[in-house]
Amino acid sequence: MNPTTHPCPNCQTPTTWQDNPYRPFCSKRCKLMDLGAWASEEYVIAGEESPFSEELTAH
Repeated sequence: MNPTTHPCPNCQTPTTWQDNPYRPFCSKRCKLMDLGAWASEEYVIAGEESPFSEELTAH
């Protein structure tokens, strides 16, 4: 039985989940690229503004 594959969220390369230390990514490179996108605020999660939102963006 062949393992099920799914596309890497970063590069779309088919990758397996089982025995993959970088899952859901295909490689360490793709995993780090995704982490970098979060760190540089390329990705955001929508939510309500908090009372402190202005203070956080003012610095």
